[in-house]
Amino acid sequence: MVSSIPRPEYPQPQFERSDWMNLNGTWQFEMDPGRSGIQRGLPGADKLSGEIIVPFCPESQLSGVAHKDFIPAVWYRRTFEVPTDWMGKRILLHFEAVDYESHVWINGKQAGFHRGGYSPFTCEITELVQQGENVLVVYAEDDTRSQLQPTGKQSQAFHSQGCNYTRTTGIWQTVWLEAVSQTYLSKVRMTPSLRDGCVFVEAELDGPETDVLLVAQVRMEGADTVETHVPLPGNKASFVLFPSEVRAWSHEDPFLYDVTFKLEKEGQILDQVQSYFGLRSIAVRGPAVLLNGKPVFQRLILDQGFYPDGIYTAPSDEALRGDIELSMAMGFNGARLHEKVFERRFLYWADKLGYLVWGEFPNWGIDHSHPEALERFLTEWLTILDRDMNHPSIVGWCPFNETPANQNPELIRTVYRVTKQIDPTRLVVDTSGYTHVETDLYDVHNYDQNPESFGECFRPLAEGGEAWRNRSEHDAAYKGQPYWVSEYGGIWWNPGQADDAALGYGGVEGRPRNEEEFLNRYRALTETLLNHPRMCAFCYTQLTDVEQEVNGLYTYDREPKFDPEKIRAINSQKAAVEDS
Repeated sequence: MVSSIPRPEYPQPQFERSDWMNLNGTWQFEMDPGRSGIQRGLPGADKLSGEIIVPFCPESQLSGVAHKDFIPAVWYRRTFEVPTDWMGKRILLHFEAVDYESHVWINGKQAGFHRGGYSPFTCEITELVQQGENVLVVYAEDDTRSQLQPTGKQSQAFHSQGCNYTRTTGIWQTVWLEAVSQTYLSKVRMTPSLRDGCVFVEAELDGPETDVLLVAQVRMEGADTVETHVPLPGNKASFVLFPSEVRAWSHEDPFLYDVTFKLEKEGQILDQVQSYFGLRSIAVRGPAVLLNGKPVFQRLILDQGFYPDGIYTAPSDEALRGDIELSMAMGFNGARLHEKVFERRFLYWADKLGYLVWGEFPNWGIDHSHPEALERFLTEWLTILDRDMNHPSIVGWCPFNETPANQNPELIRTVYRVTKQIDPTRLVVDTSGYTHVETDLYDVHNYDQNPESFGECFRPLAEGGEAWRNRSEHDAAYKGQPYWVSEYGGIWWNPGQADDAALGYGGVEGRPRNEEEFLNRYRALTETLLNHPRMCAFCYTQLTDVEQEVNGLYTYDREPKFDPEKIRAINSQKAAVEDS
């Protein structure tokens, strides 16, 4: 039976409980261009003037609104009833993402505030809900032109143009309710150690109960459950889980262990959460990045996570999985999740399918020289790191992309060092392409369409000489880190177009004239990187067309422009670094 609720799947699949309610669907809606709704009494209004389909933003077709102009502020209103068997429990209201500043009311009373368009937040509403009908009201302000709001690729001009696209305002991911016990498991961080065959667990509780027992049950295919009992005298605990067998997670074998966490006291179960983890290691040796001790060349695609009908929001869970499968069909083993924080469900499918991804942040839109930039950036970035830490598919972090030459280098350095402090297990690129300050891998962006001059850029490094850099007068010196081209190609392909109305690299004169010429260029550029002895990865621009940008290997509607097997044959060749 097909659900009538849009995006009905559980939004947090690595931390799943049974008592939850999806609040997606038709909400009352109203735009507030003057940002005067609070003064006009909208938190307590009986009705708003329009309707919208949540979780799709009002700019999108799927929302039913499709308003493309700037939207300074929006209001949402709906009612819900709390199930009778939830009474006596604590009620949590979760927002997966609302762009950008949010206020929440329950039955006319303030329930919470949040700033950040990409990070989830939770309001406890236990004391605000009542039996029968409850009224939920949400207000969101969004100013993409403020210079203090991370916007990623959302256009700061009226039109979508160049490599900036239609904006997203307000709720754009699932809204949901959850019932938990008076004392519940609020957080679990799992850090794998493949060498030791175990996972280190840090657990946190929320609630009044003390002296509870945390029971962790680890299961794997064809093996008995391994059960670990951990007494918790306070609200935190650290312990180690040893599965019965050691099997590594990788892009070739994405094996996941299932784990159930239970809180017990005096024989009663207070809370139960279903989760999973993968055992894998990431390291550097010489020019190579190692996955589980083996050099693995990362064949990445640039994925911007835009959809024709949902913009920032995938129309379905199947669409999230489908994008990964489209990429893998062409021989890519991962992606840069570019200038956007992707949904948790995407990372879940990356974990399940064996897809290597770089977690990034949409830093575009922030004035890096502004004194408040660090506070705005770091507050949300830390939340994202906390949200995504447990996903084995994430192999690296990249908080910034293409930062300006006149940036404050200490902003970049501080974020890099904080990221390493929070997560020492993964690689961190400080700012992709340019302008580097302090970084684990050294990456560059190069869209040269001529394979000969493209290759000449990287020949000195192959011969033991200097590494090519985007901004040699501003970039930090290359210190022998693993090196990669994290944006290249972007080859225009839009047959029939004779003007510059759509964006792609090569210009009118440099565009491939036919499919054979495109594939020859793709092969030459890609083999230059695969065959380079000091290249650890590449990232091709890009997976799909996005609005006016026509350099995708698939159309915006996810139709292949070329036989996927032809691209796969090129990408799947063994890389030089994999023989190191």
